[in-house]
Amino acid sequence: MSFFKKLKEKISGQAETITNKFKEGLTKTRSAFEKVEDLVRRYKRIDDEFYEELEEILIGADVGVTTVMELVDDLRSEARKQKIENAHDLQPLLSEKLVGLLKNKDENLSLNIEEGRMNVILFVGVNGVGKTTTIGKMAHMFKSQGKNVVMAAGDTFRAGAIEQLEVWGERVGVEVVKQQQGSDPAAVIYDGIQAARTKKADVLLCDTAGRLQNKVNLMEELSKIKRVISREIPGAPHETLLVLDATTGQNALSQAKAFSESAELSGLVLTKLDGTAKGGIVIAIRNELNVPVKYVGLGEKMDDLQPFDPEQFVHALFAGAIENEENNEE
Repeated sequence: MSFFKKLKEKISGQAETITNKFKEGLTKTRSAFEKVEDLVRRYKRIDDEFYEELEEILIGADVGVTTVMELVDDLRSEARKQKIENAHDLQPLLSEKLVGLLKNKDENLSLNIEEGRMNVILFVGVNGVGKTTTIGKMAHMFKSQGKNVVMAAGDTFRAGAIEQLEVWGERVGVEVVKQQQGSDPAAVIYDGIQAARTKKADVLLCDTAGRLQNKVNLMEELSKIKRVISREIPGAPHETLLVLDATTGQNALSQAKAFSESAELSGLVLTKLDGTAKGGIVIAIRNELNVPVKYVGLGEKMDDLQPFDPEQFVHALFAGAIENEENNEE
């Protein structure tokens, strides 16, 4: 059975709305991957030139040079092993390899949320990546699951960050704990913990600064916040999520590397996937950092923050080729 068929079967049990969200949200990225279909049509048989062009296409989709080289080497040896000579038969194999890169068998892509405790999620990331919006959307998601949520406005450095979180708080009906701009972020998070305790909150979402005077200051600030959280709630934060803007491509990869060196990241959130042809950066980041992508932003609506699903992601990239295979079989 072709991997395209397996992929289709795997996601057929999921809600159509989710499949459509991924397909619509990844329209621009899919346009970059559709060049693979053109390549397959031009080359009936696989040769060195075919692989070279495939490398160029994948690098153009921001899959990352290191990851592309590993991926194409793996494809070559697998094609030899399976005696695949027809370029058309390589597409399902490529999709299978991509799912494999995005999905570590032992890895849990869901958030570490437990009933009966206050779950603390810390958000980190540079300014402008959609961090505050992501927190607001996640507050909406938890609230719609019936959970009691509090948000702490720990980004006291950026002008307008506190107000932006307050707007989200009003929109989703969630309390926002804040102090004045320029206050000590760790003190705001401490207040957030006390308020969440009083309210018997299930989830506390903590915003942090994306920029201070320099990188060292920023990382020291994050360490201090983590110390305050773990002192008040042993074992917390239960998640430290790095928010990245997919439209920045390789720059997002650089940010991810910098933060992963200084903060213990438990997962990534990639925003603005709907606005870029560079969605392949998800694959590069996942492969080079070995940190799971847990959520993706597929649009601007409140419910467009979706749990990351490697099968849905790859299915959306190869939707045209999968449809063509089905039509050819009919």
